[in-house]
Amino acid sequence: MSDVKIASVGKTFENKEEQTSYTVFDNIDLHVKSGEFVSLLGPSGCGKSTLLNIIAGLDQASTGSVLVGERKVTGPGVDRGVVFQEAALMPWMTVLDNVMFGIKKRYSKKEAKERAIEYLKLVHLSKFVDSYPHELSGGMKQRVSIARALAMDPEVLLMDEPFGALDEQTRSMLHKEVQFIWEQTGKTIIFVTHNIRESILLSDRIVLMGVRPGGIINIFDVPLARPRKPSDEAFASLEDKISKQLAGEIEKVMKEEMGDDYHSQKATLLYSSHRDMGDNI
Repeated sequence: MSDVKIASVGKTFENKEEQTSYTVFDNIDLHVKSGEFVSLLGPSGCGKSTLLNIIAGLDQASTGSVLVGERKVTGPGVDRGVVFQEAALMPWMTVLDNVMFGIKKRYSKKEAKERAIEYLKLVHLSKFVDSYPHELSGGMKQRVSIARALAMDPEVLLMDEPFGALDEQTRSMLHKEVQFIWEQTGKTIIFVTHNIRESILLSDRIVLMGVRPGGIINIFDVPLARPRKPSDEAFASLEDKISKQLAGEIEKVMKEEMGDDYHSQKATLLYSSHRDMGDNI
């Protein structure tokens, strides 16, 4: 597996027609070690997904560079697998064919099939190889998406809020699945989320990002034994610490979006019961 080195990375979007620009973040430095599970956490607009897309090679940094191992990222590559919030499966293909699609050029048909089945077993979907996406639940579709990314045997798995659209029960089940997959494969994982509790459940480290023009506010180690329970005192203490640090960032977003309609209320209104980054964001 490979580490990921982000050096002085910044991103500015230009609007040539209106001759305006805005900087999402600037001068981000981060080293994700090989085999580490790191979450990018922060409110909407802080650049979490933009940074992930730059690592994936789906977007270009305005400044700085990203290395995977010793290779500079200049575009998409087989060393990085991406799982998005939407599974984006091809509806006319079976589950097996969806997983095989990206690896058919790298392996013989027999090898590609064997590899696809291997990873479908890893996500506990081997009984659904002949099913079509419309026959699956949302959580099952995301497991197919994860299997498809893993079948490429990437060195780094990039996950952009993969459970954000799922109900809490399904999300909890997939937390266990991702932890199992990470332990079994030893992949380096970079995971984008709005959810504080989710980040603590899964991560070795949590990278807190602020609103634009933003960057890294803080990096928290999560030295808690797995499996983790939100009811544990150390878990709750870390959750509260992160929540307090991000309260000011969330208020900035709400003020920007709501303008004069926003009235600062410091209590539970800033957070949902799941410790998401604010119900109004």
